[in-house]
Amino acid sequence: MESRSRDKRAYNTERRAEQARLTRARIIDAARDLLLADGFFAMTVPQLAQRAGVSPQTVYNAVGGKAEVVKAVYDALLAGDDDPTPMSQRPGFAAVVEAPDAAAYARAYAAWCRRIWDNVGPLLGVILAHGPGGDEVLGAFVTTVDRERRIGNTNSLKGLRERGEFPEDRPVDELIDAVWTLTSPEVYDRLVRRSGWEPASYEVWLSVQLEAALTP
Repeated sequence: MESRSRDKRAYNTERRAEQARLTRARIIDAARDLLLADGFFAMTVPQLAQRAGVSPQTVYNAVGGKAEVVKAVYDALLAGDDDPTPMSQRPGFAAVVEAPDAAAYARAYAAWCRRIWDNVGPLLGVILAHGPGGDEVLGAFVTTVDRERRIGNTNSLKGLRERGEFPEDRPVDELIDAVWTLTSPEVYDRLVRRSGWEPASYEVWLSVQLEAALTP
């Protein structure tokens, strides 16, 4: 009897967890649609709740406030799937870190960045079209994305540094600055969305620029 009670409690716990996951996913999907259609400033939590078919309090409980919602949409698009594996542990990024020289690094990282910005570029293009505009929430989002990107850029160069493939006459921080700038979503947005480049052309261009930046 006690065993069946434990099984029932475990089942109920798993069921609640799955329901919570589905609710969160529904909210994030609705937020993505609203952001892409109307932009950051037009989206409100009550509007999002109505679109997702939940209460505003459920939005806060499942995801958070507007800042957390936007970051959750960004993270979901960045990954492009529901796989919980961190981006830094995925095969595409491993190819960057394990690249034997600057040319291989540039090709691998350009391909990685193209895939990421193809996924999340449209969102960033819409919500950053007019800059943070003094909005505290959007400003915090931009700061967070920039910080995460710089960490990723630094990690991407780890393999080259360990193998002594860095230009000896260039400070490490300067090289990270160059990679951070070249791989920025703003550059992708200018070339692909605003200038009409094909993503493949962006990838080739980025590869050439990265190799040049890391070659003595």
